[in-house]
Amino acid sequence: MELTPGRQRLVFVVVAIVLVGFGAFLIESRHSGGTPSAGSSASPSASTPSPASSPGESVPPSSVPAATPVSTTGGTEIYQWLPFTAADLSAAAQTTVTFAKDYSTWSYTESATAYAAKLTPLVTSTELATLTSGYSTSGMAGPRAQDKQVSTGSGTIDSISAFGTQPTTSITFVVTINQQVTSTGPAKTESAQYAVTVASAGGTWQVNDIELSQLGNTGNT
Repeated sequence: MELTPGRQRLVFVVVAIVLVGFGAFLIESRHSGGTPSAGSSASPSASTPSPASSPGESVPPSSVPAATPVSTTGGTEIYQWLPFTAADLSAAAQTTVTFAKDYSTWSYTESATAYAAKLTPLVTSTELATLTSGYSTSGMAGPRAQDKQVSTGSGTIDSISAFGTQPTTSITFVVTINQQVTSTGPAKTESAQYAVTVASAGGTWQVNDIELSQLGNTGNT
């Protein structure tokens, strides 16, 4: 049904309110029980050393609050104007947080094959090839092995920056990825913000793009 200009403005305002509200829930969750800040880098294997975390230790993913359907004063569910449901939003957010943790958790003893295996359910085949290639390049794998680097990572969603429907429904989250990396050198803690895009795929959600947020969401990492 074609919306009038007035109704289009109403939809825009309501959508903005919902997205801001969802972001507030996520921020509240982070403050109430999130993992302490740790470090990150533009590539999972490019991370620099960080605080005390032992090989095999993992940081539990940040909790993702369920998206609650929001109605306008007239009782209309605003999700009828969005390309996803409240359940979709929660599932997409959970996939994003799990991916952020697995993407930034690795060890110098972990092969590219093992690294790819844990990401396989969470990312598209194209993105998996890109991430695996980055993990195994000599510039990343060499220092990782030489310095015996071990990274324990986690992710927290800060906000939603975009959503779309072409070629499939997608949501782009702004995510802070934290890493604690130990090595033969001093331990370090790093943190960076990324734009992570997840797309609907056969009833599930998969990451098809990750970019440092200041670069925008224009290609694959």
